[in-house]
Amino acid sequence: MYNGALEYSSRMTAGRVRGGFNQYGFTVGILMLDTRFPRIHGDMGNAGTFPFPVRYHRVAGAVPDLVVRRGAEGTLPAFVEGARALEREGVGAITTNCGFLVKYQRQLAAAVTVPVFTSSLLLVPLVYRMLAPGRRVGLMTVNASSLTPADLPVAVAGMEGEKEFTRVMLDDEMELDVDLAREEHVRVARRLVAAHPDIGAIVLECTNMPPYTADIQRETGRPVFDITTLVRMAHDALAGGRAPRPA
Repeated sequence: MYNGALEYSSRMTAGRVRGGFNQYGFTVGILMLDTRFPRIHGDMGNAGTFPFPVRYHRVAGAVPDLVVRRGAEGTLPAFVEGARALEREGVGAITTNCGFLVKYQRQLAAAVTVPVFTSSLLLVPLVYRMLAPGRRVGLMTVNASSLTPADLPVAVAGMEGEKEFTRVMLDDEMELDVDLAREEHVRVARRLVAAHPDIGAIVLECTNMPPYTADIQRETGRPVFDITTLVRMAHDALAGGRAPRPA
């Protein structure tokens, strides 16, 4: 039986190849916050979320409360150091584990030579341009009070008024009621589109929200974009060139 993937793999590793890194096989590096809360399937911090290998780097001291509620004050040097470490390990692109780190997009992109996409918020201008005139982007965030909306027609809904998700994420709790968190996401999404029926698509700011993307899609009938959208896009842009190169 023809196996295209096997043939492609053999073709990519045939002949003489050139090295340069200690390990291979991953495309995207992820700068992780310093957390202990559960990372369920679909969460960016669960490697099983992706159908390809990713490389993680934990940024010591970058706890959720500091990064989200206190504006990531004083953490930029540690994130720059982490980005450079991931680049040295051979990743082809770098992202982060918190949408609010978009504030460091320019600095992190300048610190390395590989592409950097800090946040799903970078999708907002693209998604807006996909929509018909008169439509706006809906933003769902872990904490609306910490979010500065893009300079585009957007409507923002935060999860901080709910009891489970934001508390567990930002207070770094050890236990998450997944069913309750799912209900919260559906409820907030329902309120968002009811209050703003001109929403044409939704972007999820928080990297812990993707486990609930499908639920939000079903509830609202809108396209939903999240950080894994960007990770998959970056992987597809890089995948063909990540094996050791021909000598």
